[in-house]
Amino acid sequence: MPTEIKSRLVIAMDPVESSQIAAIGHDSETNTLAIRFPSKSGPGSVYHYANFDAEAFAAFKNADSIGSHFGKVIKPHPDRHPYVKVS
Repeated sequence: MPTEIKSRLVIAMDPVESSQIAAIGHDSETNTLAIRFPSKSGPGSVYHYANFDAEAFAAFKNADSIGSHFGKVIKPHPDRHPYVKVS
């Protein structure tokens, strides 16, 4: 059964070096990953991904390419990491 995503959860995010992702953050209490995608017109959209533990976040944060890691490990698995747009 997927973990419920709390869309009102505020997660601090740090900017990252990526053309596909602007910032990432993690809440270890709820195992929620936060991603802000870039936008040409102001702050980009923020999505929360469920079932993302601290080990998975460390692997994502330290990946050689954060955008590639997202595209291979997170994005193709909405069953494992259901998501919700929060802003």
